[in-house]
Amino acid sequence: MIKRILTTAAVTALALPQFAAAQTVTSSLKGLYETTTTNIMASAEMLDESLYAFRPTDEVRSMGELFAHIAGAQFGFCSAAAGESNPQTENFEETRTTKGSILDALASGFAYCDGVYSRMTDAMGGRSVNFFTGPNTAFGVLAFNSAHNYEHYGNLVTYMRLNGITPPSSMQE
Repeated sequence: MIKRILTTAAVTALALPQFAAAQTVTSSLKGLYETTTTNIMASAEMLDESLYAFRPTDEVRSMGELFAHIAGAQFGFCSAAAGESNPQTENFEETRTTKGSILDALASGFAYCDGVYSRMTDAMGGRSVNFFTGPNTAFGVLAFNSAHNYEHYGNLVTYMRLNGITPPSSMQE
């Protein structure tokens, strides 16, 4: 009986560090980012092209402009986190006006960030990088990106609700 308890304890002790190591800071931040990406892309895909011009008041971005803004921001935030120059010089808010072209911009922005996440490690995430708000860690920039995505997804949710549309994050499966 004692031998079985000691064996179980030893196996558990050996497995715990591997289990804990599986959930890294990088993977935690990537999970948050993936949730925002999924909801934003699903929203962009489900809306009719005519709704891309919808804005509740003249003072705010249209739905299409919000999607285009999010697409461009992916390059800015993720390049800063990677310590790279922003590879995207196109201002999507000014140049992308159709659903198809905005979906392409979103896909390319998210693909760029996916690449940054695939190369990111916990050691790299703690290093200092230049950011428009001042020096930050790479992880701080990636967290800011997800917060920014959620901020504008919140705008999109309101716009969808105003049009009688249930947003992807509220749909029952």
